[in-house]
Amino acid sequence: MSARTSHRHSVPSQTARVIEALQLYGFHPHDDEPDPRPLPEAEAIETAITALFDTLATAFENTRLEPDLSDILWSATDLFHRKAERVQRALDENELRQRDSQNDQDGSEVRDVELQRLVAQGQTILERRSVFEMMRDLAAEHFEARTGSAWRPRAGSMVNHRKMTATLIESRDFLAAKRIAETEVLLPPGTRILFSGGVDFTDHKLIWDKLDLLHKRYPDMVLIHGGTTRGAEKIAACWADARKVTQIRFKPDFANDGKAAPFKRNDRMIETDPAGLIVFKGAGVTDNLTDKARKAGIPVSDYRKSGA
Repeated sequence: MSARTSHRHSVPSQTARVIEALQLYGFHPHDDEPDPRPLPEAEAIETAITALFDTLATAFENTRLEPDLSDILWSATDLFHRKAERVQRALDENELRQRDSQNDQDGSEVRDVELQRLVAQGQTILERRSVFEMMRDLAAEHFEARTGSAWRPRAGSMVNHRKMTATLIESRDFLAAKRIAETEVLLPPGTRILFSGGVDFTDHKLIWDKLDLLHKRYPDMVLIHGGTTRGAEKIAACWADARKVTQIRFKPDFANDGKAAPFKRNDRMIETDPAGLIVFKGAGVTDNLTDKARKAGIPVSDYRKSGA
């Protein structure tokens, strides 16, 4: 056999290289291809998150680093939260590409296949986002169990889209369902109740007792408040955490509304079409919200003359 022939037979073919790579590393799709591999099982994810927190706690507890454990566990939870946000940005980009593909449709098979590919990619991204949000939520539960405090992101909202349907076929239906799902998460279904009170009002027992009564009346209650980090609204937020009640924070937008921000925020709260307002002692902003609620015909439970 000549040297030339020997060399030709010693070089593996393209197919052989692909097979060898699959054997060594498994299947990995290209960035522009849908991924047919299954998602992790829920039980496997839960086991992994539990093991992560148990391992960190075991390593830090009863050592000089124990005071740092809370920060480490917060960061571990934030890792999944930030990943979910990055996947969300990829989903938004996929939506724009689907819209462009819809506009470019000319009846050809090439255009149709391209749109189908984008829809399949979008579905995969939706499912990935749901998994990372589930991991974030599981980690948040472990954080609360270990520290006694509810986990909250330092910026933005803690949104969960797990109710998104997984049976989307056509591109237009896909995009519509995406918008509907995100709207329902940001303003979830349920009986929306406004809450307001001042930063100096700290009667925990009164607030919890009145909210418990309201919750018995509206088991699907969604609590909407101003997100103040102390006083009545902070107490209400802690109550919602303890009772597993969905809460939405409407913070004033000082960057766009200036000094009028708290009052314009009150307008936006009224526009959520709440079933009622529960109000405790506060300042002019609280009184303004109460007046606007009554003017809009919203029932008001007024406890401004009660408690501390």
